[in-house]
Formats: sequence, C-alpha cells, structure tokens
Amino acid sequence: MRVFVQAATDGSLSAAARHLGMSPAMATKHVNALEARLGVKLFHRTTRQLALTEAGSNYLAACQRILPEIDEAEAAATSQRLKATGLLRMNVPHSFGRSFLAPLLPAFSRLHPEVVVELGLSDAELDIIAGNWDMAVRIGRLADSPLQARRLGESPMRVCASPHYLDQRGIPRRVSELIQHNCLSYTLTSTQNREYWAFGVNGEIRVPVQGNLLANNGDALLEAAIRGQGIIYQPDFIVAAALASGKLMPLELDKHVVDIGGIHVLYPPDRRPPAKVRVMIDYLVQSFDATKKP
Repeated sequence: MRVFVQAATDGSLSAAARHLGMSPAMATKHVNALEARLGVKLFHRTTRQLALTEAGSNYLAACQRILPEIDEAEAAATSQRLKATGLLRMNVPHSFGRSFLAPLLPAFSRLHPEVVVELGLSDAELDIIAGNWDMAVRIGRLADSPLQARRLGESPMRVCASPHYLDQRGIPRRVSELIQHNCLSYTLTSTQNREYWAFGVNGEIRVPVQGNLLANNGDALLEAAIRGQGIIYQPDFIVAAALASGKLMPLELDKHVVDIGGIHVLYPPDRRPPAKVRVMIDYLVQSFDATKKP
C-alpha cells in the first residue's frame, strides 16, 4: 500500500522506489502483488506514463486514510514497548498481595505515574493468558508452561503458634507430636490437609495431624493462630511480621520443613514484553533484594 501511494504521488514506480529505498524491480513486485490480490488494475502503465485507473483512484483515497491510522497504531504500540504506560493487570495470591505487594505500590506509582495497576487477588491459579493478565506472581514449584518466569526469591515454610497456645498445650519437639495438637490447615496445597502435613525437602514424610479449622487463605489461618487457636504451617511472608513481633513463636521440629519452591513472576511468552511489565518485574526484584539486606 505504501509503494502504491508513493508511486501514485510521484507518477513513477522508479521514483517511488528511490523515495522508499528499494529497487524499481521490487517496487514493481509490490504493486503487481497488490493488483493480483485485489483482482483489479490500479495503474495504466506505459514506458513513459503511470496513470491511475478508476479502481486505483478509489483505492488511493482509501489508502491515504488508512496508512496514517496504521502509523498511529504502530507508534502507540511502540510507545507501550518503550515507555511504561497504560493498564497493568497483575494476578497475585491474596496473602502475598496484601502483605508484601500492596505496600510497595505507592512507591512504584511515584516512579511510574502513567501506569495504572489492576491488582487481582486470588489464591486460585488462574490462566494468565485466558484471563488477559499481563503478569502474575506464583509461589511454589512451577509447572511446565510456555510462560516466561523470573525468580523473585525464596518462600521458606514455618511451623508456629502463639505463646498462649504453647503455654496451654505444650511445645512439640517432634513432628510425631503434632497429632496431639490443633493443626490449622491450608486447603489449596498438596503439602497439608486435615489428615496430614508433609515434611522433608520433597514432602516425602507424611505426618498425621488433626485440627478444627481448614481455610483456603493464609491470612485467615494466621489470625486464628495469633489468637491461640492452634499451630499453623505457612510460608514466611505470611508469618514473618507476627514472628518478629512475638505474636507467634517458631517451632523447631525434628524434620525439615517441605521446600515448596520459590516466588516467581510469570508473564506471557513475548521476547519484548511491554515496558510496563518490564519495569514492574525489575521493581519487584529490587524490592526483594532490599528485604535481604541487614
């Protein structure tokens, strides 16, 4: 279309070729291909003259309207890739989003004021592409997928309970003693349920447990544990503040806690993701690095 418009403007295919930086033969091939696809002649061509047909005149007017719109669309797409702007849809686990990510967003917005963040909090692992999410945070071992991944950090598990609960019920020293306690379980993982908790790096040790609360949200279990209801087995990012304040006490048991995998950012398989995605990933990586410093 660009070659056709330039040829109509210059009155010559060779002149259009010079203008567009291609050979006359290539310019001719472009116009021939366009005419073949449309099934009409766009030019009356002689050795000395190039004149538009009636179909060519109508098509020229349409091309002159369309090409600037294409240029504008391409410029907008390029700016999205080069400049952090627009709506950024992020899907993250509820507890992680509430306790770690949400406090970081004000500083991110000051750095990138043209990015609008839509934060989708869900403990269910939603399909990123089908849900039209720009990126997601996932905690645990990653399944094989075409998605790109960037590791943010570790997610060690902690077994803990409130001082009041431990004063009342005693402190377990062995995993075999957990059956004598009220164990509050998280339902969206294979490492724990109402019948057992998994220990050992790969979860190979199944320890019988019992308890009167199961939940699909770590914050709910955290609040119950702080108020003395029982023992919880949760990632560090959920319980770290309560451990630091003394509201919960860590339990040192005779078996290693399960390694559930790290914390990752996932995003669609694009060799050049938009700038809004790149700057958020870099910001999260820097934020995680900052938390590791003394």
